[in-house]
Amino acid sequence: MPHNDDTRFVPRDRNWHPPAHAPGYKTSVARSPRQALVSLVAPTRSELAGPDFTRLRLGPHDNDLLLNFREDPALAGTAGLPIGERILLFGRVVDQFGKPVPQTLVEMWQANAGGRYRHKKDRYLAPLDPNFGGVGRCLSDADGWYRFRTIKPGPYPWPNDVNSWRPAHIHVSVMGPSISTRLITQMYFEGDPLIPLCPIVNTLRDPEAVATMTGRLDMARSRSMDCLAYRFDLVVRGAVQTYFENQG
Repeated sequence: MPHNDDTRFVPRDRNWHPPAHAPGYKTSVARSPRQALVSLVAPTRSELAGPDFTRLRLGPHDNDLLLNFREDPALAGTAGLPIGERILLFGRVVDQFGKPVPQTLVEMWQANAGGRYRHKKDRYLAPLDPNFGGVGRCLSDADGWYRFRTIKPGPYPWPNDVNSWRPAHIHVSVMGPSISTRLITQMYFEGDPLIPLCPIVNTLRDPEAVATMTGRLDMARSRSMDCLAYRFDLVVRGAVQTYFENQG
C-alpha cells in the first residue's frame, strides 16, 4: 500500500511469493501468464483516488456474522443463530513500522461450520446453514483495530487431486486508500493439521509466509462460556508484510 513518505518504502521480496505456475496447485497451470508481466510505473489518478470510507454507513451487525443473516436479529436466546463454534476474529491493520492504518475497510468471507459456502457453484454435500450468510465488513478504528464475531469454518474437499482438502480458513480483504491497493489474504487456524497438506499453502517457499497467514489463539480475549478469540494482524507492506495472495 502507498505511504506518504516514499523514502521509507521497503520493496517486497518477490522470491517470497509463490511462482505463478505451480503444477501442484492445478488451477494455476491454466491461469498463469505465458508472457512477461508489464510493470506500470506511474499509476493513474483513477487508480489512486478513493473510495473514502470515512463516511461509509455500516449496519449494526455488519461485523457480526452470528446476527447479520438472521431473519430477526431481535430474536431471544439461541433462536435463529448459526450452527458451529462461536469465535472472535480481531487484530490490527498496520504498516511495516507498526503505524496503524485507520478507517480502512476490512471485509471477510468464509464457509459455514460444515465447510460449505453460500454460493451457487458450491456443490459440496454439506448442508447450507439457513442462519449463516458467511460475509462481514467493518472499518478499522483510529488505532487500526478491527473485529468480527463469527463461527469457525469447516474444512472442505476440492478437486485438486483424489483427496485434497482445504484447511479451515477465513478470507480477509483490506482496502487501503484506493481500489488499486486492495489486498486479499486467508487466515488459517494455528495447529490445523491440514495446513501443511494443502497444495495452495505448499506453493509458498518460506514457512514464515505461511506463519503470517495463521491466526493465533488469544485466551485473554476469549469469552468465558461463549467463544474463543483468534488474533490476526494485517501488516500491509514492508519486510514483515502479511502474505497477500494478490501480490505475487
